[in-house]
Amino acid sequence: MHVLVLGAGLAGVTSAWYLRQAGHAVTVIDRQPAAGMETSFANGGQLSASHPEPWANPGAPAQVLRWLGREDAPLLFRPHADWRQWSWGLRFLLECLPGRTRRNTLAIARLALHSRDCLHRLLAETGIEFDHLQTGILHLFFDPRDFADAGRRAALLREFGMRAEVLDAPACMSVEPALVRCRDTLQGGLYAPEDETGDALAFTQRLAAGCTQAGVTFRHGLDILALEDGSEGVRGVLVAAANGIRETIEGDAYLLCLGSYSAGLVRPLGDSLPIYPVKGYSVTLELAADAVAPSVSITDESHRIVCSRLGNRLRIAGTAELAGFDTDINAARCAAILRRAERLFPETRAAAAPEYWAGLRPATPSNVPVIGRGRLRNLFFNTGHGTLGWTLACGSGQAIADIIGGGTPAVDFPFRQL
Repeated sequence: MHVLVLGAGLAGVTSAWYLRQAGHAVTVIDRQPAAGMETSFANGGQLSASHPEPWANPGAPAQVLRWLGREDAPLLFRPHADWRQWSWGLRFLLECLPGRTRRNTLAIARLALHSRDCLHRLLAETGIEFDHLQTGILHLFFDPRDFADAGRRAALLREFGMRAEVLDAPACMSVEPALVRCRDTLQGGLYAPEDETGDALAFTQRLAAGCTQAGVTFRHGLDILALEDGSEGVRGVLVAAANGIRETIEGDAYLLCLGSYSAGLVRPLGDSLPIYPVKGYSVTLELAADAVAPSVSITDESHRIVCSRLGNRLRIAGTAELAGFDTDINAARCAAILRRAERLFPETRAAAAPEYWAGLRPATPSNVPVIGRGRLRNLFFNTGHGTLGWTLACGSGQAIADIIGGGTPAVDFPFRQL
C-alpha cells in the first residue's frame, strides 16, 4: 500500500525506513527543508534504556512543589488559560500512583530494549555513522536521598534484563576520570554499561538519505493543514507550500509522527491524543584541543541534566517546561544548564561560543508513547515519546510498520487499538 508519513523527525524517518523495508510505497511530508530539524535537532544524545521510569512517579509531586518559583528549576510549570495544559497536569498526577508508575515503567523498558536490538540490526545493515559511542551512561547522585534509592533502581533494571551497578564516588571517577573535581560533593552513581549515545540529527538525516535510496519520497517545505475525512476513513492530507499553493495528497494509509502537533491535527476528526508539549533545552560546546571532557555519558539525577560526547562536541541538555507551544530560548535556563556542566567538568574548555537550542518534546502524562491505530480505519500514530524519542525510535518504527502491514509487533507493549 501507499503510506503517507507525516513528519520527518526520528519517529517519521525510522517509520518510513521500516515501512519501505516491508515493501510499502512511502511518502514523507514535512514543513522543514530537511529531516530532523525540530525536536530531533539537538536532543541530549542518549540512548538510555536504563531510564525507563517516567517523570510521573510517586516522588514527582513533592519535587515539583520544591521547585515552584525557581526560574532554573528542572521542571517548570507556566500556567496558561488552556484547559489542555491543566487536563494534562491532572492526568500526570494520576500517573504518579505507584501501580501506574510500575505499569508504565515496564512498558517503556520493554520497548527500549526492543528498540536497542532494532537499532543494532539497522546499523549492521546500513553502516550509518552518527558519533555513536557504546560506553554506557553513568547516573550521578549528589543528594543523599536520591542516592539511597539507587539500589532499588538497579534491582529494577536487572529485573528487566539490563545490566546496572551501584557505584560509590571513587568508582564513579574510575568510570569517568573527568569527574575528579566532584569528589567532595558526589554521593555515588548507577552505571548502565550497555547504554549508548549518538547524534540524533546525524542519524535521522543519514537514515533519510538511505530511505531515499530505497525508494521513499520526501516532500519538504509543506505545511500540513488538515486531514480530510472521507466516507471510509482519511481520504487525503491538505498541505500548503511556501508560495501559498494548496493541494491534497492522497494515500492508502496515514501515519502521524508530528510530535507535539499530532493532537491538534486529529482533534477535528474526533480522535483524542493525550499529548502536550514539554519544552527542553540543550547547550552544545565545540571542545578545545586541551579540554578535559567526559567520554562516558552523564546523567545528573539531582539536577536533571545530561551530558553526552558527540565527537569533538559536548551536548548538555535537560529541564522540562510546560509553556504551551512557545519555542523561544530562555537565556536563564540555558545559563543554568551550562553552569551546572561547568561545575561538573570545570576543565571543559570550548573552542567557540556555546550553541543554545530549545525544542518541544511530545509528552504523554504517563511517558508511554502513542503507537497504533486511530479512530479512522486507515489512520495510525507513532508519537508522544517525550524525553525518550531517540531511545525508542527504531523499536517504535518497526512496531508501527508491523501494525500497518497487518502483523503483530515483536514486543509486549500497550499499542493503541480502536
